[in-house]
Amino acid sequence: MFGFNKMLSRRLIRFGCAALLACLGILAGPVTLHAETEADLTPFEASYTAAMEKGLSLNGTAKRTLSSQGNDVWLYRTDVDSFIVSIDESLVFRWEDGHVIPMRYRYRLSGFLISDRKNSIDFDWSAGMATGEYKGKPFELALEEGLLDPLGYQLQLHQDIKNGKREMTYRVLDGNSIDTDRFAVINGENMSTGNKQSATLKAEKVREDSKRQTLMWFSPEQNFLLVRLRQVEPDGSTYELKLKEAEFER
Repeated sequence: MFGFNKMLSRRLIRFGCAALLACLGILAGPVTLHAETEADLTPFEASYTAAMEKGLSLNGTAKRTLSSQGNDVWLYRTDVDSFIVSIDESLVFRWEDGHVIPMRYRYRLSGFLISDRKNSIDFDWSAGMATGEYKGKPFELALEEGLLDPLGYQLQLHQDIKNGKREMTYRVLDGNSIDTDRFAVINGENMSTGNKQSATLKAEKVREDSKRQTLMWFSPEQNFLLVRLRQVEPDGSTYELKLKEAEFER
C-alpha cells in the first residue's frame, strides 16, 4: 500500500507540475504595425503566488522581470520556486517597431521527483534559421516573419493589449515545432488587487474542441501588467497565479 501511495503521489506531482508549468507559461484581429519605440517598454519586476489544487496543494512563487540592456536589446526572464520545482527561463530580444524580435531563449527546469529539462533556441535572422536543443536533441528550423518564442509571445501579448488590440494571433516556436496561439479580450472586470478594487481587462486563450480554459486579467492601472491567471483543466483541477507586488522603473 505504501508503494502504491508513493507512486500515486509521484503521478499527482508530475501531473500537477505539468499543468502548473503550462499555467506559468502563459505569462496576457491580426497583428498590425504601430510606430512605437523602445520607450514604449517599461522595465519592471513583478512577483506572483503560484498554486494548484489536485488532490494535494502545491504552492510556490514566481518572479518576472524586464530590463533594458541598451541599444534596443532587452532581457525578459521568469524565475519560479516551489518545494517541488524550480524554473529559470530567459529571453534576450530586440524591440523594433512595437514587436519582440527574439534572439536567444533559454529554459531550465529541475525539481523533486521529476526529470530535469532544458530547452534552448538561438534565432539567426540574417540566415533565416533557428537552432537549438529540445529534449536532449539538437534541431534546426527555418524562421518565418514575426515568429516568437515561448516567453516573447507573452510580452507581445501584454504590449498588444496595452496598445488596444482585442484579438491576437501569434506563431510560436515551442520545443522544435511551430504552433499558432490565439487570444481574445472578452470583457472588463473589477477585481481585488491588494486592499482595493481595480478595473481589469479579462482575456482568454482561444481553443477549439478543448475543455481546458485559460483566463488572464490585465490591469490598466499597472501598465497593463498581468495581475491574475487561472487555468481550469478538463477534470476541474485549477491552477492559479496572483500578483503580489510590482515595481516599475520610472
